[in-house]
Amino acid sequence: MQANFIDNVGRPASSGLSIPMVDPSDGQAFDAIGRGNAIDVDDAVSAARRCQERAWGQLPAADRGRLLMQLSVAVTAHADELAAIEQRDCGKPTRQARADVAALARYLEFYAGACDKLHGATIPYLDGYSVLTWREPHGVSAHIIPWNYPLQIFGRSVGAALAAGNACVIKPAEDACLSVIRVAQIAAEAGFPSGAINVVTGYGHEAGDALVRHAGVDHISFTGSPDIGTRVAQVAAQRHCPITLELGGKSPQIVFADADLDAALPTIVNAIIQNSGQTCSAGSRLLVAESIYESVLERLALVFRTLRVGPAALDLDLGPLIRDTQQQRVRRMLAAAQDSGIQIVAQGQIVSQAPPTGFYQAPVLLRDVPLASPLAQEELFGPVLASMSFRDEGHAIELANATAFGLVAGVWTQDGARQFRMARRLRCGQVFINNYGAGGGVEIPFGGVKASGYGREKGFEALYGFTTVKSVAFRHG
Repeated sequence: MQANFIDNVGRPASSGLSIPMVDPSDGQAFDAIGRGNAIDVDDAVSAARRCQERAWGQLPAADRGRLLMQLSVAVTAHADELAAIEQRDCGKPTRQARADVAALARYLEFYAGACDKLHGATIPYLDGYSVLTWREPHGVSAHIIPWNYPLQIFGRSVGAALAAGNACVIKPAEDACLSVIRVAQIAAEAGFPSGAINVVTGYGHEAGDALVRHAGVDHISFTGSPDIGTRVAQVAAQRHCPITLELGGKSPQIVFADADLDAALPTIVNAIIQNSGQTCSAGSRLLVAESIYESVLERLALVFRTLRVGPAALDLDLGPLIRDTQQQRVRRMLAAAQDSGIQIVAQGQIVSQAPPTGFYQAPVLLRDVPLASPLAQEELFGPVLASMSFRDEGHAIELANATAFGLVAGVWTQDGARQFRMARRLRCGQVFINNYGAGGGVEIPFGGVKASGYGREKGFEALYGFTTVKSVAFRHG
């Protein structure tokens, strides 16, 4: 059984209870984690506080950067091991698991180089005064990490917090947390001081709730559903704790008649099948100009029919969904859509080698999905692409903005003026023109508006969120 990782050592959960870890590829338990609770959280927060006020908090920024770089190098050295853990824990195909490890190493590398470049400012003021600002860490930063990208979100969240000088307590999702525990162990081996990185496993309503309520936590970073994010924000507000929320999306891919379809269509397919659609920024809505709607669907249908789903180790186009409840939810929503008359244009196939106990879902292409349909409004977290047509640019904007979410949008057009107009009018945190995702974009600020949350991860913007500004005014005559 995997123990919590507190003060650079493994500690069994104080409850003595465990949670089975299930392989999504076959539905079978293969390990267990401790069922942490408020006692474990208190131990972890106390360890982080001691470290932040002494070893980590007193460390020069350049030295923090060197340790983060050492961790980046160590992650790369352990790439095969970490990819294998992530693959089995999350059901990711080999290519995706390896890409996630590489992304983690890149995040750590980026934030290693940023540590000593997080500057304050001098402010012109009255005669006889000198005014400056310092950027200081919050102190102890809590990180609630979801199951879809444990390694990547560790990199963009914990990596940035550490670079800014915070000590961290991490509560990974109970469905997939083994890679996070292993990275914390590797960090200790790389020289991180005791208490800089602490991991408490368990259920959200126990360990997670205790963490966000803990009076010793100075900042919270939460990635997850809007419903849970709202609860976390309410708890944080009661004690005025700053928080960063990344709460998912229902992101549109908008294809105009002048789009380069040879470039657009493969990207559109990848944006919905990556990680089996279990991606906050998945391009789950397809908006196509009326004049090319039928031809685009025909071409996409040909691709969807070739897509294969199977066990993670087979490294096919898609692996399984994370758990049986997620599989059942996708199936229920698809069945309800068909009952309402929504037509399936094409779907992929689950290979014969897939165990019947695994959590598989074939990718599905739907047409003429009504704007009011749950498949056009709700984040499904499955490989389902809901398509609809639009009349003109104004109609495309109307459809794109007509959800509670506002995370990402893709725009496909060769018209330069239209590109700028669309980017301006889309209500979301990221807009990609003639691409989608920009290859991961460690340097590009990521976050949303509306129900997609607030605050920013990735890039330098993330560092600002993990610091607070102190103004200092000197009167010297």
